[in-house]
Amino acid sequence: MKVLSAVAWPYTNGPRHIGHVAGFGVPSDVFSRYMRMAGHDVLMVSGTDEHGTPILVLADKEGVGVQEIVDKYNAVIAADLTDLGLSYDLFTRTTTRNHYAVVQEMFRTIRANGYMIEQTTQTAVSATTGRTLPDRYIEGTCPICGFNPARGDQCDNCGNQLDPTDLIDPVSKVDGSAPKFIDSTHFFLDLVALADALQKWLDEVDSAGTWRPGVINFAKGIAADMHPRAMTRDIDWGIPIPVDGWETKRFYVWFDAVIGYLSASIEWARRLGEPEKWREWWNDPQLRSYYFQGKDNITFHAQIWPAELLGYRGEGDKGGEPGPYGELQLPTEVVASGFLNLGSDQFSTSRGNVIYVRDMLDTYGADALRYFICAAGPETQDSEFTWDGFVTRNNTELVAGWGNLVNRTASMVAKSFGEIPTPGQTEPIDEKLLSAIRSGFDTVGELLEKQRQKAAIAEVMRLVREANKYVTDTEPFRLKGDDQRERLATVLHTLVQAVSDLNTMMAPFLPHSSNKIAETLGATTKFVPMPRLDQVTDLDDPERGYPVITGDYSDTPSWESRPVVPGTPIAKPTPIFAKLDAIDPEDPFGKGVGGASSETGSATAGATGSAKARA
Repeated sequence: MKVLSAVAWPYTNGPRHIGHVAGFGVPSDVFSRYMRMAGHDVLMVSGTDEHGTPILVLADKEGVGVQEIVDKYNAVIAADLTDLGLSYDLFTRTTTRNHYAVVQEMFRTIRANGYMIEQTTQTAVSATTGRTLPDRYIEGTCPICGFNPARGDQCDNCGNQLDPTDLIDPVSKVDGSAPKFIDSTHFFLDLVALADALQKWLDEVDSAGTWRPGVINFAKGIAADMHPRAMTRDIDWGIPIPVDGWETKRFYVWFDAVIGYLSASIEWARRLGEPEKWREWWNDPQLRSYYFQGKDNITFHAQIWPAELLGYRGEGDKGGEPGPYGELQLPTEVVASGFLNLGSDQFSTSRGNVIYVRDMLDTYGADALRYFICAAGPETQDSEFTWDGFVTRNNTELVAGWGNLVNRTASMVAKSFGEIPTPGQTEPIDEKLLSAIRSGFDTVGELLEKQRQKAAIAEVMRLVREANKYVTDTEPFRLKGDDQRERLATVLHTLVQAVSDLNTMMAPFLPHSSNKIAETLGATTKFVPMPRLDQVTDLDDPERGYPVITGDYSDTPSWESRPVVPGTPIAKPTPIFAKLDAIDPEDPFGKGVGGASSETGSATAGATGSAKARA
């Protein structure tokens, strides 16, 4: 089965923090790795989102050109995500000429089908700079529920969509001044003409019962109040509109960003040398597509993007015909996660309330962070990151539980045999453990396929505890006589098999340590494939180069028990996970200051793409 993993595009206004990767990064990678292991043909795509007014504001602040600023943070983000182990087939960027062409082609067909209409509207402009203000850079009081601050596109309290002109006492987030509103003509996506088709699709999704309840309920709520939405902006940084007379305007960043899933797939196929191969993940009605992001992006993935697809297919009230990309399939599921907060507060770079991915990778390692996100992350509701909680999860679960099982098993085998022993006659206690772990493949796999990753890793850890209990019950360290050597061989063989199978189940969650554990058990090659960071040339502009995340995942192990091989050498192991001392929240990375200030990334070759920072 073809599976598209469409991962939210992190915005290039700075390095990503752990709240971002808890929403879009780790969940999408766990799912994609599992689906590959289950035998499916996965295409995992994303990239950096690089347009919109916030980029211009940041470039001015740092005193550099706008292309320089996006190049800087594209490189930082790509390196961070590579080292986190996110197994993209292609992680690219929205400033490629390939992306420009795909966005413009989508627009032409949607417009030809009648779903791009011209309307004059009031546009918010900064009173101090004269620059167009993004909807989300304007805050005020919600006219519906009275919440403050509500944003210029949506109230986070009541969930209603808003326009900046709806807000009571609006102010610019840039400098606190009241914005000016001027008349300007723009292209609007005619959501009214697409409302019935969109509602029909959402009803079908709802009846299937596959989406998270909070996501489908929110999506149906916003679909009940559809009105045309502007898809262009008065700005000079972005993708040009291919219409005469519109040279001073650019596409709205959220129009072009969601099209990135398609353009990245096309770029991947072109780089593969099979330029039409992307269609296998877009035109086949039998494919499955999953869109990963934070809950603040549901509107764009459950309304705007599906409406664009329907308009492109000509399936709204005005009819029409698909363009050259054919019948692009709608999402199978919009997988939206809650927010990972820093204690009781939301992450905020501007307030210094932030933990950068790079600092976590360099100080504590990728899998310690991945484990916390998988076990305690914001799957269906907001969750909290605390340093005490991070240390406790690491020490009591990773180190004392899983790491201890691996280390004691390998140590006993190395000391007693130096290789995986040949087992003798098994006893019921041996078969009970092996049977429980074998059944875990079905249980854990079903949970992962249904996006229940917290329950899935909890089940793996339950099996780890069963294996540790088996050590306690069988006491292999007491089996010392020659008359007990066969029994010792059987117990240790059983343990090696248990650890091997559990390591397979852990692989989607903890790929880095899974490779180390496989090596501990005698593997001479990498157990699971890892991504790499390549420097490439723009396919349509040979003067431009940029980094991409990619990889060869053809050697992904299958999701099943594999018999361990007696005679495989096992050496004395080194610890897989590091026990942590108590961490000072004021100086968690030993920098002598509170928080973190990472702005550089370093890939070892191995967002939520958040709408809050876009316009």
